[in-house]
Amino acid sequence: MAQWTSAVGPAQLARQLNAQQSRPAGPGTRKPPAYRALADGVRLLVLEGRVPVAARLPAERELALALAVSRTTVAAAYEALRAEGFLESRRGAGSWTAVPAGNPLPARGLEPLAPEALGSMIDLGCASLPAPEPWLTRAVQGALEDLPPYAHTHGDYPAGLPALRQMLADRYTARGIPTMPEQIMVTTGAMGAIDAICHLFAGRGERIAVESPSYANILQLMREAGARLVPVAMAEGLGGWDLGRWRQVLRDAAPRLAYVVADFHNPTGALADEDQRRQLVEAARSAGTVLIADETMSELCLDADTEMPRPVCAFDPSGSTVLTVGSASKAFWAGMRIGWVRASPDVIRSLVAARAYADLGTPVLEQLAINWLMSTGGWEEAVAIRRAQARENRDALVAAVRKELPSWEFDVPHGGLTLWVRTGGLSGSRLAEVGERVGVRVPSGPRFGVDGAFEGYVRLPFTVGGPVAVEAAARLAAAARLVETGAGTGADAPRTFVA
Repeated sequence: MAQWTSAVGPAQLARQLNAQQSRPAGPGTRKPPAYRALADGVRLLVLEGRVPVAARLPAERELALALAVSRTTVAAAYEALRAEGFLESRRGAGSWTAVPAGNPLPARGLEPLAPEALGSMIDLGCASLPAPEPWLTRAVQGALEDLPPYAHTHGDYPAGLPALRQMLADRYTARGIPTMPEQIMVTTGAMGAIDAICHLFAGRGERIAVESPSYANILQLMREAGARLVPVAMAEGLGGWDLGRWRQVLRDAAPRLAYVVADFHNPTGALADEDQRRQLVEAARSAGTVLIADETMSELCLDADTEMPRPVCAFDPSGSTVLTVGSASKAFWAGMRIGWVRASPDVIRSLVAARAYADLGTPVLEQLAINWLMSTGGWEEAVAIRRAQARENRDALVAAVRKELPSWEFDVPHGGLTLWVRTGGLSGSRLAEVGERVGVRVPSGPRFGVDGAFEGYVRLPFTVGGPVAVEAAARLAAAARLVETGAGTGADAPRTFVA
């Protein structure tokens, strides 16, 4: 059986390699041999995530024709990649991308530091903000007032409190997607929702297509569920999805599930437009793939002139192809572990039935708090506070990073909570390692990729502002200087992710 899970066509790979030629070379850089330049180009595409790990590369003759080079050049480049651990081959199965054995792979998610452990550390590992008071306190007080009738029951509501299910259904209907409460299941956060979906639809060994990069904690959840992740590279910058790649993966890999974040994607901040959403739903339906649409960032539009597209589920109102996941954790507060799934009634019934062997239900008091917020207008007031906090932090962080680290590249997103930053050729893993020594905690790019991609990136969340943002950028700059000089790292530690 072939070891690859997706494929890269010769024309597509040639376009990506040719695009690299527009990047300026450093001063004093000598032009390498043609085969070396080709090998380095492929390696860079893999490390940046532009070509997924475990993607089948074109045959030598096909790529030579597409690049207008000799087959000997391509053969030598492939041999160099194999020697370095970036390519594996088997007779009859072709060659597919890999990462060298022994390289640190993203094995965990993004665990926030405990508040008492922060000390002088600036924690940029977790994309969460403090609660938008006074609305948290008011919501809890309102929940306590509504609690007595529920206290006289057993307290187990596997599908969620009927009142909150109705409230969530009404909110979807108000957005133009008619929804019944029977199409809603309340969960313990978005993670609980996606975990339930994965266990119902994708047994061990099943393929799940994911954006590349994607949200680190979800990738780890799927790995631990035994899924085979099939990465699909995002379009450049804030361009959203590359529909050609999605169609190819859905056709060739036939994944059981696909996971996407259409609204202010985590980590890139991209916002998929309406036509992209329609086309992806159509492609998933044709391939028989169930699409998980993560809406946890959908209410965090930070720029007033940004027009929000219709939700992904608007193109599958019955909920048979698109399973929508929402949450209070990003828009309101991470400590409020309330999430939900919107799907067809039969899918909801199956999820509820399977829940008996997991967590049985979601805490009643927290459900009452969210229901109180949504029924009184407090939700809109709280989310407005959250947007203002995130917007102010984003602008402060962008200005500070541009001043302290002018060689770092990024596109400023119009919403969400994260900035996806290319680190000027420095190793994101080394920056994360050295950063903790100088007092700033930052997640490296490989956490957001499949099997070691995105070494040249870090993710910066909009969790600090003002003087703290300035200090965070200064500490990142100090870490970058240490990585560039090799100070504070092992003698054999790579300073950059390129040769």
